[in-house]
Amino acid sequence: MNYLPWLLPAPEDFNDQCAGITEPEGNFSTALALAQTSLSLNQSTRLSRVIQRRGFEEHESIKALTPFKLGIVSNGTFDLFTPALRIAALRHEILLEIVQADFDQAMQEALDPNSQINCAGVDAILIALDYRGYPFANNTLACTTENTTADDALDYLKQLRTGFANHCGAPCIVQSLACPPFSLLGGLDAQLDGLLRKEITKFNYQLSESLGDSPDILLDISALANTTGTCNWFDERQWLMSRVPIANELVPLYSDHVARTIAALRGKSKKCLVLDLDNTLWSGVIGDDGLEGIKVERGHPLGEAHLAIQQYALELKNHGIILAVCSKNEESIALLPFRNIDDMVLKEHDFAVFVANWHDKASNIQHIASTLNIGLDSIVFVDDNPMERDVVRTLLPAVTVPELPEDATLIPRRLAAAGFFDLVTFTPDDLQRNSQYKDNAIRAKSLHSANNLGEYLASLEMSIEFKPFDKLGRKRITQLVNKTNQFNLTTRRYTEAEIEKFESDPDFFTRQVRLSDKFGDNGMISVLIAKREGDCLVIDSWLMSCRVIKRSVEEAMCDELIKTARTQGIKTVRGIYKSTPKNGLVEKHYESLGFSLLTQTDDTDTWELKIDSYQPLKPPISVTEVSTNLVKG
Repeated sequence: MNYLPWLLPAPEDFNDQCAGITEPEGNFSTALALAQTSLSLNQSTRLSRVIQRRGFEEHESIKALTPFKLGIVSNGTFDLFTPALRIAALRHEILLEIVQADFDQAMQEALDPNSQINCAGVDAILIALDYRGYPFANNTLACTTENTTADDALDYLKQLRTGFANHCGAPCIVQSLACPPFSLLGGLDAQLDGLLRKEITKFNYQLSESLGDSPDILLDISALANTTGTCNWFDERQWLMSRVPIANELVPLYSDHVARTIAALRGKSKKCLVLDLDNTLWSGVIGDDGLEGIKVERGHPLGEAHLAIQQYALELKNHGIILAVCSKNEESIALLPFRNIDDMVLKEHDFAVFVANWHDKASNIQHIASTLNIGLDSIVFVDDNPMERDVVRTLLPAVTVPELPEDATLIPRRLAAAGFFDLVTFTPDDLQRNSQYKDNAIRAKSLHSANNLGEYLASLEMSIEFKPFDKLGRKRITQLVNKTNQFNLTTRRYTEAEIEKFESDPDFFTRQVRLSDKFGDNGMISVLIAKREGDCLVIDSWLMSCRVIKRSVEEAMCDELIKTARTQGIKTVRGIYKSTPKNGLVEKHYESLGFSLLTQTDDTDTWELKIDSYQPLKPPISVTEVSTNLVKG
């Protein structure tokens, strides 16, 4: 069974392509392309070994990946998993380094400050324990002794999380528990205290609740195992012979879920769902069949299948995912179902951008990305037509194009299983994202009608708010720090715990920035972190959402920074630009604000500004609130 069906199948000449990678002319791009296909455990292992043997440290494609060091503790044998984890990470643009503790040494690793993982500088720790790693079932598969309950298991896990937090500081990725496919007393298993099914159910619920205000992250193995079937998930022979906790054929799926969680931590979840119309949002071709001929009504099996696709898209939109349309159609005809069929779940106003014309879809998707000011790698394109999918994959390899089943009833399941939009945090700002990008498209139209940029910016009636970091904004700040790539001067990543430390350190100047205008509230759009070093203020991180690029926000922020620094006796502000494959947009950022180049290396420029010589830039933005948090002299 193919447990990664949204991916293209592995090529028939997979072995030959792997062999070619080891040749002197072997290309890392081939390895990346193979990683994007649905590989078995054996294929993943072979590809991983080929890549390690060949070595591609200086390849440009390697430099474009995001490095991530993952610590792993487990009660099972995990050596089998690491190659599949590395390949799954490549699929999600992550260059994964793994630090693996010895077998069944979780508590020792957590509590020893000098343990391998605590000393390794990891970015996160995967606590990969299944139910057999907790005090649930030491003597039986079906029930516990009266002294080993969910509370005991949660206390054990709390010790692990606290130990790693104290000695390492990296967030933990904590697994919920799959319940093995065994029953002792039938329905009573879910009702009687002390029976395994009830204790695991209680554990999972209380674990989810305990992670709410924590920097730690849930990896929902319970849901994943239920999706595949616990009879498939567990393999007792494997466990008894070699302590492998998951059936071999499900290791690639498990690895993909770990990798997508890491990707979400680094802000690589997709932002935008671009939808075809004919035979995707409804059955039939609106231009040929007309309103009466397409199937999209309740009570009709095929119509309800397509309505389910719409409902799935609407739920994504309601949770912050941008929706757009890309269809080969006359726009006036393509809009007819949205305007005339009451059963349609999606309405015209649900789309931030609606493109229906006869241009090729790759060009139209580029137009959508440009209009929304997002990267192509933020887009998932859904189209029932295999040819259109192939064209977009070929011309726009950065766009994610899932394989779809021919049966429309299975499309929502397929898209959900792929996890393109998985998140590790969710903030109130996320709820507004679709409307914010839609407002941005309206702003773009307003720009075309203005005589010049200055007139346009003044017409927006912008208002900006500056505040130091605080608990209320912490999750959104962490989210922006870890997902912003284009307008990001240093691309430093920080955990939520590290962001919390900046809040209380008086040597740090921090700002969370919100922007609104006559079209609406843009939410939190920028973050700045700087540290005082004597009479110099060194900017550690300066980043901004792509939604507000070229709106002069950086000028208002610079005015705020210099004004506050001047009151604190700061004489010099120093800024660093560290080049990455994605942040060329801000290469001249400091120069445009009046900074002078101090030093320059291959990938790092250091800029400096003497405060006494600074002239306020005064962009057309009103400041509604300014607070300070730099107080040490």
